[in-house]
Amino acid sequence: MQFGVPLPTFRKVASPDAIRRVAQRAEQLGFDGIWVSDHIVIPDAESDPFARGFGDATGIGGLIYEPLTVLAFAAACTSRIRLGTTVIVVPYRNPLVTAKMLSTLDVLSGGRVTAGMAVGWMEKEFNALGVPFQDRGALTDEYITAIKVLWTQQKPAFHGNHVRFENISFEPKPLQKPNIPIWIGGNSKNAIRRAVALADGWNPTRARVEDIETGVAYLKDLCGEHGRDPRSLTIAARLPLKFFNDEVPAPRRPLLGGTQKIIDEISQYRDAGVDYIILDTFYSAAELAGETEDSILATMESFAADVMPKLRTVEKESKIDGKHN
Repeated sequence: MQFGVPLPTFRKVASPDAIRRVAQRAEQLGFDGIWVSDHIVIPDAESDPFARGFGDATGIGGLIYEPLTVLAFAAACTSRIRLGTTVIVVPYRNPLVTAKMLSTLDVLSGGRVTAGMAVGWMEKEFNALGVPFQDRGALTDEYITAIKVLWTQQKPAFHGNHVRFENISFEPKPLQKPNIPIWIGGNSKNAIRRAVALADGWNPTRARVEDIETGVAYLKDLCGEHGRDPRSLTIAARLPLKFFNDEVPAPRRPLLGGTQKIIDEISQYRDAGVDYIILDTFYSAAELAGETEDSILATMESFAADVMPKLRTVEKESKIDGKHN
């Protein structure tokens, strides 16, 4: 099981110094990745409802840093930890530009990028960007296919309904081969189908254990139809995290509570098929609305000291037992 944390790129916690501190501390504490989310503009009418799209009615205002620019900044602040998007909204950007930015970031960071991608959901943002909302699924499928062509072919050529190119050079290619890992964000069957057909992982958000089990079963069925090994896909769940002491009643939600509750629940997700958890430390739950830069760092410290070692010890012992058996 691997673990990552989001960088503070929006809400009141967002600042260059906070991004740097969280990125560097995550690397020092042994987290596996740092992650960013994507919005270009927040329409005025959505400034408060925006947060409700993440299951949180507290509102975040209009500030959000551009994700790939942030990851370039974080790459220069760190040396080992992986850099990921959870997720970029694929239709928002020309696919050649997206491919170029990600491949450049991969080379400059020493091959540390994971590209989480999704279709997007905020219709007014699509309208502001001049992107047809109703075509977002088709655009996403075609853009991802085109991006992979650019990353893997020496003489890239592609002729689709929405993007076409030929007789071009595309460099640099990503350092990772055959391509930068792509994870598809979303909890729907369409997202799982897209992950099996085009990507290297499935990245659901705030899914319950039973939802993961259902999704993994569907993913395995699709892999059978496509002749694909399901073990070739990473299952990476995104869940809110907050520690509560024993004297404070914890919400009945996964990863909100005492240390042992959190350990037990992560074990349940692992048994359901989850390989990686991105731990939302300042959003995606109403209980996180008041978090500060210092409380984010404190949560990371507690998780690294009290949760990660116990889970990894159990996994190590399980692997040893498996070898002996």
